[in-house]
Amino acid sequence: MKKLTTALLAAGLIISASACSAPEKLTTAETCDRLKIVVTDSSANAGKTGMVILGNRLRPIVAGASDELKPAVQAILDYADESAKENPDADKVAELQAGYQKAGATFGQLCS
Repeated sequence: MKKLTTALLAAGLIISASACSAPEKLTTAETCDRLKIVVTDSSANAGKTGMVILGNRLRPIVAGASDELKPAVQAILDYADESAKENPDADKVAELQAGYQKAGATFGQLCS
């Protein structure tokens, strides 16, 4: 009985660990589809609250984004996070804005 319990416990741990594995890598087209949904939502464009919403919607996409779009998605997320702060650092926002604009160009190029 003790061996059976140990075996069942071990099997449960293995199944639990597999559920925590890395997210599936998306293709560029799939990443574009998800990004289009996020960026076309008007609630993600209104001030600090919009930047919080945008950041929260981008976080799950970053993990599985295609290799081509991952840096662009990360740049947008970094900009959104800094802009959403109570007192954003103006110098950092200006620095991140260049990456944000480049990410927008990459998005437009790969997702049109």
